Amino acid sequence: MGIVNTTDEASKKSLRDQLRRTLSHRPSRPEMISPRARRKAKQVSIHELASEPGSRYLPREYFVLTDAGKPVFASRPGGEDSENMTSTIGIMQALISVFIDDGDKIRCINAGSTRITFVQRAPLYYVCVSSWGEPESVTRSHLEYLHLQILSIVTAAQLRRVFERRTNFDLRRLLNGAETFLTSMLSRLEFDLAMASSSLHCLRLDASIRKRAAEALVPPSKMKDILYVVLVARGRVISLVRPRKHSIHPADIHILLNTIHAPSILNSPASSSWIPVCLPKFNPSGFVNAYISFLRKDDGLEAEELTSASGTVDGLGHATTTKSRYTSHTMDSGIGLVCISGGGDFDTIRNWCDSATERMESDGTLDIVVNAFRSGQTEYSVAELGIPGLRHFLYKSRAQVQITCPTFEDPYDSIDERRRLTTLYQILHDAIHAKSGQEATLKLQYIRSEKESVMGWITQPFELYITLSPRLPKSAAVGAANAVARWVKKEESRLFLRDAPVF
Repeated sequence: MGIVNTTDEASKKSLRDQLRRTLSHRPSRPEMISPRARRKAKQVSIHELASEPGSRYLPREYFVLTDAGKPVFASRPGGEDSENMTSTIGIMQALISVFIDDGDKIRCINAGSTRITFVQRAPLYYVCVSSWGEPESVTRSHLEYLHLQILSIVTAAQLRRVFERRTNFDLRRLLNGAETFLTSMLSRLEFDLAMASSSLHCLRLDASIRKRAAEALVPPSKMKDILYVVLVARGRVISLVRPRKHSIHPADIHILLNTIHAPSILNSPASSSWIPVCLPKFNPSGFVNAYISFLRKDDGLEAEELTSASGTVDGLGHATTTKSRYTSHTMDSGIGLVCISGGGDFDTIRNWCDSATERMESDGTLDIVVNAFRSGQTEYSVAELGIPGLRHFLYKSRAQVQITCPTFEDPYDSIDERRRLTTLYQILHDAIHAKSGQEATLKLQYIRSEKESVMGWITQPFELYITLSPRLPKSAAVGAANAVARWVKKEESRLFLRDAPVF
């Protein structure tokens, strides 16, 4: 398909007509898939995969546009030519409108090794272009998270109102300065296995310390407006306190973590901040107030930097109170306290958070957490399990909706190898849960490549994805999986947040 000038309605109509003529001939490639036309092929277990060259992991491209074809966000690296961008957005809008006019929705286009995935959340369209070989459900999940991040800034009710008044409204006016939220979300999605599995990743910590921190964070009964209190470190949850009748959705936790680790909060002279944020799974049409206080600076904790092909993750926030300067340039460093409130009694909540912090300081809780970082107790190596041939694993407790996994080590300590292994886990997860239109779910899926064998296994209490030496037989993989499950069971009080107090 050639480049078509889409600057006016006549050009767009011409493009739509061209697309309809192309689709009517039913070419074999590119393949355009909608729910109505989706193939119902049987799920075939994959046993052998050839190795892929490392250069395959070109940056994914993400686009957000309005249903009127107005650009909202693009992730293209290296800047964007305005005319080129207008043409690209116009083609995407025309593709979507062809199916809408026919009473259908386009899900994806497969063209060789490239897949273009579409998600429609009126009045916005989301598009991802990827050649990584991941399942369709993965990029679809990424686009859903982009949508949730936008809703955290502009609520669903606000979106509806502005586009009811003006269908061609330029949403970039409301999102001005917030693009870095979306960029940092995409960087998290590249490697965050908790987001990929719709779960939380808690900090590995002695259960007694976790309990002591949680007890300090239970608000008094007179503070009726508090919804959630979360203690975090390095992007992981230490403790979470909530009302008895309100759980918190993992997606809202990830939105919150992405939001609070914005550089303008971390790098500002403010030690605490108030920001309005919408938690879309809690209430997509309203804001809550988040009080954020960083209790400890990085101070030599050697915090990880989450990087992508374009560099260190970035973000945005709004600082309000001024104390000491926090100068870390990493996204997930230090220890942070977050208090979510539905009301506006800011002084009362800030004073209570300060007193809770003082309790954790005076009883040594914060010092113990810092020392755990420094001694490496918050992470663990696969060697700690002592299972022959085991290289890595991802374990999800289905009851707790939490994951645990060891650090990525040789041969998965490079960016591309980590991407490759993450993609293999995503293929297993997609097959087991039939996320991309397969006829049935699976209980076990096994894949062997030249570099390793991986296996996904789902039971009532857990999901497990393991990586092993390719020389091990499949029977050894089953034995290793059982050994991992036994080890996690023994260590679960340190690996998972259990029996957190409610109020």
